Amino acid sequence: MSAVLHPHDHSLVDHHDDHHGAPHGWRRWVFATNHKDIGTLYLLFAFAMLMLGGVLALAIRAELFQPGLQFVNPELFNQLTTMHGLIMVFGAIMPAFVGFANWMIPLQIGAADMAFARMNNFSFWLMIPAAAMLASSFFLPGGAPAAGWTLYAPLTLQMGPSMDSGIFALHILGASSIMGSINIIVTILNMRSPDMPLMKMPMFVWTWLITAYLLIAVMPVLAGAITMTLTDRHFGTTFFNPAGGGDPVMYQHIFWFFGHPEVYIMILPAFGIISQIVPAFARKRLFGYASMVYATASIAILSFIVWAHHMYATGMPVTGQLFFMYATMLISVPTGVKVFNWVATMWKGSMSFETPMLFSIGFIFVFTMGGFTGLILSMAPIDTQLQDTYYVVAHFHYVLVAGSLFAMFAGFYYWSPKWTGFMYNETRGKIHFWWTLISFNVTFFPMHFLGLAGMPRRYADYPMQFTDFNMLASMGAFTFGLAQVYFFIFVVLPVMMGKGEHAPQRPWDHAEGLEWEVPSPAPFHTFETPPKLDATATRIVA
Repeated sequence: MSAVLHPHDHSLVDHHDDHHGAPHGWRRWVFATNHKDIGTLYLLFAFAMLMLGGVLALAIRAELFQPGLQFVNPELFNQLTTMHGLIMVFGAIMPAFVGFANWMIPLQIGAADMAFARMNNFSFWLMIPAAAMLASSFFLPGGAPAAGWTLYAPLTLQMGPSMDSGIFALHILGASSIMGSINIIVTILNMRSPDMPLMKMPMFVWTWLITAYLLIAVMPVLAGAITMTLTDRHFGTTFFNPAGGGDPVMYQHIFWFFGHPEVYIMILPAFGIISQIVPAFARKRLFGYASMVYATASIAILSFIVWAHHMYATGMPVTGQLFFMYATMLISVPTGVKVFNWVATMWKGSMSFETPMLFSIGFIFVFTMGGFTGLILSMAPIDTQLQDTYYVVAHFHYVLVAGSLFAMFAGFYYWSPKWTGFMYNETRGKIHFWWTLISFNVTFFPMHFLGLAGMPRRYADYPMQFTDFNMLASMGAFTFGLAQVYFFIFVVLPVMMGKGEHAPQRPWDHAEGLEWEVPSPAPFHTFETPPKLDATATRIVA
């Protein structure tokens, strides 16, 4: 992450660095308009939220270590599950990917900065009060929201004042996401080098372009659903209140019309990161670049027509179940294309297994497992049995933790030499990988069996027959959490503080892209004028 930078004598650097260099002190961060600094702020904020959400998760697992009520009452348990989900989705995963976008997109397309620098600053700083409102809701009368992260009515209509602060926080986070998305779209379409046509853009840029359009399409839908909840609570409307002729199931339809594209908002940038890293360490070009672009767009389009596969148990007519079942199976095809392309890229490649590649292969392996369990859940008769059990919990953690989070770790190890100018410790990186991979599977794999045996999620207590797998999952969870503390203290902090070997301009021999055409660390100002590129759009022509 952004180290204090020294002037470089380099043709790509802004030659006015002497009076337009990095400002110093707190003003550099509070008034940041530089995409690199804002990217760093997003990543640090997301990691802080990851730790907070992780602490809530460990409280859940501590309670579930054995049957009976040990540490928390059922009300607090539901608050923990709700806040864990909200903080992880809106506070950790999404901001982290926006951090990667801020750091890497201008570097990858030859842009001087993001299109709207001050709006970029505003969209970050909006997140701080929103996160504070979410986190502090535990201290409001009645405690934090306890309706599950999906905020289903009629539970939300019965919550205390924390529900209102939660709704307000989500509105602010949504506004931040929309501004960030507009910024990303305008930057990619208007500010990339003239020598870089759309079909020569790096895959990470493509996945974020499509993700940004998804965000703009669905964040207002969430805003509408929670605003209707707010008016039901305080202004006498009955959108979701059956007593006044409202329908709680309508909330589910509106929420999941946002929620399912949201799932892909949280995984498409991960696909982009993996598509950058696998070719670099397989020492081959990405197999089927055009098919990857089309598959990404197909996933985005299909994500709008599969929302009700979350709702098979609501009394949907069989015709509706069949439509959503087939549509869900269809969306697995472009996802499978991506996995095939990554494997084909590695096939007969001259592979080496540095930490970014380990996390990428770990991602492909475990994400594919999560994809298969999702395909199983797409079938209405099976899903009716497994609805709201720990099988579902296992499925979406395989996709979100082993998907999004593993890709972020891969991206950090891959790009941090460019960010900081220092190489991370390879041995510590590999320890972090194996520790994370093993403890993740120990945590979440047993949950498949718990779900198949019928253990419902969001329950603070359970009968004796579920004890062994729950103990295993809880031990795995604490081990997994410890691995991320190890990562921050022994991997992230040393490179941020400038310890370790100095990173060369190209730390990875066969990595392609404009970010490897600038020195390490990337100068505070890069690409003052759009660079001239070669035919591949990956190298700068002097």
